[in-house]
Amino acid sequence: MKGQVQNQIQNQAPYRRFRTLLIANRGEIACRVIRTARAMGLRTVAVYSEADADSMHVAMADEAVLLGPARARDSYLNIARVIEVARQTGAEAVHPGYGFLSENAEFAQACAEAGLVFVGPTAAMMTAMGSKSGSKALMEKAGVPLVPGYHGEAQDDAILAAAADKAGYPVLVKASAGGGGRGMRVVRAPGELAAALVSARREAKAAFGDDRMLIEKFVQNPRHIEVQIIGDSHGNLLSLFERECTLQRRHQKVIEEAPSPTLNAAQRETVCAAARKAAGAVNYVGAGTIEFVSDGKDVFFIEMNTRLQVEHPVTELITGIDLVEWQLRVAFGEKLPLTQDQIGFNGHAIEARVYAENPHRNFMPSVGRITTWHTPAEENGLRVDAGYRAGDAVSPHYDAMLAKVIAWAPTRDLAIERLNRGLEETDVRGIVTNIPFLSALVTHPQVRANTIDTGFIERELKNLTPEAPAPHDLELCAAVVAILDEETRRAGAEARSPWRTAGWMPVGRRRRVFTFRHGQSGEHTVSLIYGNGPATMSIGERELAFTTSPEGAGGFQLRLHGIKSHVVAVIEGHELYLRTRNGRFDLHWVDPFGGDDEEQVGDDKIVAPLPGTVVALLAEVGATLEKGAPILTLEVMKMEQTLRAPFAGVLSAIKCKVGDIVGEGVELAVVEPTAS
Repeated sequence: MKGQVQNQIQNQAPYRRFRTLLIANRGEIACRVIRTARAMGLRTVAVYSEADADSMHVAMADEAVLLGPARARDSYLNIARVIEVARQTGAEAVHPGYGFLSENAEFAQACAEAGLVFVGPTAAMMTAMGSKSGSKALMEKAGVPLVPGYHGEAQDDAILAAAADKAGYPVLVKASAGGGGRGMRVVRAPGELAAALVSARREAKAAFGDDRMLIEKFVQNPRHIEVQIIGDSHGNLLSLFERECTLQRRHQKVIEEAPSPTLNAAQRETVCAAARKAAGAVNYVGAGTIEFVSDGKDVFFIEMNTRLQVEHPVTELITGIDLVEWQLRVAFGEKLPLTQDQIGFNGHAIEARVYAENPHRNFMPSVGRITTWHTPAEENGLRVDAGYRAGDAVSPHYDAMLAKVIAWAPTRDLAIERLNRGLEETDVRGIVTNIPFLSALVTHPQVRANTIDTGFIERELKNLTPEAPAPHDLELCAAVVAILDEETRRAGAEARSPWRTAGWMPVGRRRRVFTFRHGQSGEHTVSLIYGNGPATMSIGERELAFTTSPEGAGGFQLRLHGIKSHVVAVIEGHELYLRTRNGRFDLHWVDPFGGDDEEQVGDDKIVAPLPGTVVALLAEVGATLEKGAPILTLEVMKMEQTLRAPFAGVLSAIKCKVGDIVGEGVELAVVEPTAS
């Protein structure tokens, strides 16, 4: 295999420095590549789908070309169309980013045949290492330790079942061409295997166009450690230390850090040497990642990703190396700038992935238009890699990641503190995000103590997603101030005076009552008392003196109880978002003059929670169902969501069929409750 790959390398078109780079991706990674490419003096070409016409990466690039309709297979996964656009725009090279076509050997080969420089490994290397099954076979020959399991070509259910029995339950069913947790299922008993294979194959086919599966023994209490490697076309292959990616949910990474707080210096050298050996088996060229799983004693190879990883910034921050720049220099045909003994690391870096999803609804993706986008300044060790901004639409067609907040510091504890501060200062409105969940996660005592494994989030989910606290005096008074400021702003410049804001009068005092609704804590009433003398507020029997002064970016200072506090406020109709020292609060203003109709959708309705595609019907009309029984499966944002019976009853109707594309709120099935 090694000799075959070497021959393929020699048969590629000669390396050359190019001037125009097409980025065959979207979102955060497309923006990330564009920034470095432009800093290197390259002209950039973006591609986009109809859903992404107004996206951030389109605006950033020097040129942008429509690929096709919103569905990925009709746009970002359309190899012929991407090659055609490269020719039309004069692009000489293609950077695939991660996801989509980044690990597609057919695409890499098509680029080579079209005379385009593919910024990544060759098709032969990708075939050898990009396939989880193929890479395992290669590592087995090279003597790299593997997790027990099956990575053969035969895909019959009986063969996979026999392999699972031999490995011993629980096992992990994984897409051979997969990544990001797609096409992956934990199977704890033989009776669960058949259904897991059906679901994993379907999800893998949709995400990667390949439904081949492999079986691995599920390592109990595992830790996930990966090594960044990069090679050039001159035979130089380097490892850039390791990352710890143990904090995962549904096999998808949530928090990543470098270096690993789990390894000592000797273990670090051992795992990095193993990674270089693994990549050296195919004379690897380009950036890639060798992934390992540890049971606390031994480290096992699990796969290689033949591309840049989402979490690459933590490696960049501890090494001072721009990995995208190095990728491009390797693609130019240059030698790597440093040797292995010249590469060191400094301090600690940690990254959190910000997603458009609702942790309180089982992390259901959230779609819509972003109305507010505020991230902290990139200073004091903070970095934000974003693919969205205010006004952008979050589509149901693609991955839900919006941005990454990354922090560097001399120590791990300080890096965590800086990351949490960065998350606390990040405000995204119009959609629901996982930011409060991320803050709770990075500040959890066990995370700080590094006493975790890959199952930690699932075990601690209830503690990581507590119900929002009830608003206190600070939040209720801040809500009133925010409404007054908004009313003053709408009244026009002539109304901007301290007398108009508080309703000053030469004699007498008046009262204005504000009512706010907050989640499960019910309604809260605040009275503004104004007129002759300083304005005050009353909550219950307490009368509160306050003063306020404006700040930038939607914020203001509020002095209450003798304490001056910074408040961020966003008003959208009757909805108020507040960020104070006590956390984040969503209040509904019950406006007695502005109308307050709210349509409530009952939990007993089986409706599409988001736009999606019906991929499976799991029950038949007339079936008697227990509460929680699966009824149908939707594919939303490349992930499958199963809709279940809200109570025990009979499935009286199914109002959709497999393949239907349904909108949010569309009723899909009817369950008649069992008579008590």
